Amino acid sequence: MNPIEQGEHLLALKVMRLTRPTLVAPQVISCEPRDLPQFSLKQVLESEGTSIAGAETLAAGQFMLLPQSFGNIYLGETFSSYICVHNCTSHPVEGVTVKADLQSNNTRINLPMHENKTKPTTLGADETLDDTIRYEVKEIGTHILVCEVNYNTPAGFAQYFRKFFKFQVLKPLDVKTKFYNAEMDEIYLEAQIQNITTGPFCLEKVELDSSDQYTVTSLNTLPNGESVFTSKNMLQPNNSCQFLYCIKPKPEIAKDIKALRAANNVGKLDIVWRSNLGEKGRLQTSQLQRLPFEYKDVRLEVIDALNIVKVGEPFTFTCRVTNTAERPMDLVVKLPTPIDFSCPYTGSAEFSLGVIDPGQYREFPLTICPSKLGLIKVTPLIFVNTLLQEQYTIEKVVDVFVVDTDYHEDESFQINKFVRYDNAAKLEDQSMQLQVV
Repeated sequence: MNPIEQGEHLLALKVMRLTRPTLVAPQVISCEPRDLPQFSLKQVLESEGTSIAGAETLAAGQFMLLPQSFGNIYLGETFSSYICVHNCTSHPVEGVTVKADLQSNNTRINLPMHENKTKPTTLGADETLDDTIRYEVKEIGTHILVCEVNYNTPAGFAQYFRKFFKFQVLKPLDVKTKFYNAEMDEIYLEAQIQNITTGPFCLEKVELDSSDQYTVTSLNTLPNGESVFTSKNMLQPNNSCQFLYCIKPKPEIAKDIKALRAANNVGKLDIVWRSNLGEKGRLQTSQLQRLPFEYKDVRLEVIDALNIVKVGEPFTFTCRVTNTAERPMDLVVKLPTPIDFSCPYTGSAEFSLGVIDPGQYREFPLTICPSKLGLIKVTPLIFVNTLLQEQYTIEKVVDVFVVDTDYHEDESFQINKFVRYDNAAKLEDQSMQLQVV
């Protein structure tokens, strides 16, 4: 096969990217009638395709503008291109095939075409062979579209030529996440999504796909299904939108301390958006990693408590203490007597729970009597391991709102659940890597 110059080939190859038009508003430039360029500007406005006869200076409405250049393409969007091979001669050309590859920094992908385009065919004089290719771009950086055309000359010699089209794939979104370790092993995820493209787009879906160890509750909708956002999630360039999710370990994971410590993979954010007259893009973040719970030796859960109680009436709540250490403990519970006259409650306790093996728990009730109105905090609660004379202090046990005795009892009395450790919750802030689904 002898290579020949591009201009000497019997066939011509044309490649055009397929993209939707954009909306543009006409630009009106006018002047006072007594100014010198009045007639020139008036003629330009009258000949402008976006102007309305008799109302050239109103600039009413917007118009669709066909693409004038390749434009920007972003990760997660679909690259569409039209490929056309034309027989420029006055005689048939046999054995015509077309092949298209997309080469990135790391991979080279063969783009599928219709079967009749990959099998040798004959093109008559002035006939064309065309097809449309589509591919969802999955990498950021430089991409090269390689189009190869093969054919046979009338003398029976096999010939081919290639054309290369280079373009850049840009990052469309910036995603930042924050994790908050909360009550009852709950984790709250705050996700901030920023539009870093050159135009506006609408967030169609932002969901957290949980891993096998967790369940997810979206806090971005009301109980009736209505979104908490006052308007559609339309993001202008450089603007951000925040989403909140509540993540809970599954019951079989929550009751196993070792399994809970190892369950760090929470899930992935699935993001779908629409831009430029409805063009769709979709991305997923990498696996989100929560901060591990820093269990020491004792874990306290308040599993049964009221939110609202009446002043002067005893208030009983149920606690559960779990031995998260790797050795048995003989625990004694102490709720000290408040010595400060400003303390909003009275009551004390001291009793033994006996020996608790690693991973096991005991449940016990505690009773106080609130003496002041308002929000009161029951603290501290002390555990003493008599085997090693170790002491663990839980600074915050339970919060309860105290009301007057004539408060009407209704559904406001709700069961509240908390979990306490002998350490504080942590906060994480990280930027996530985006990837195509």
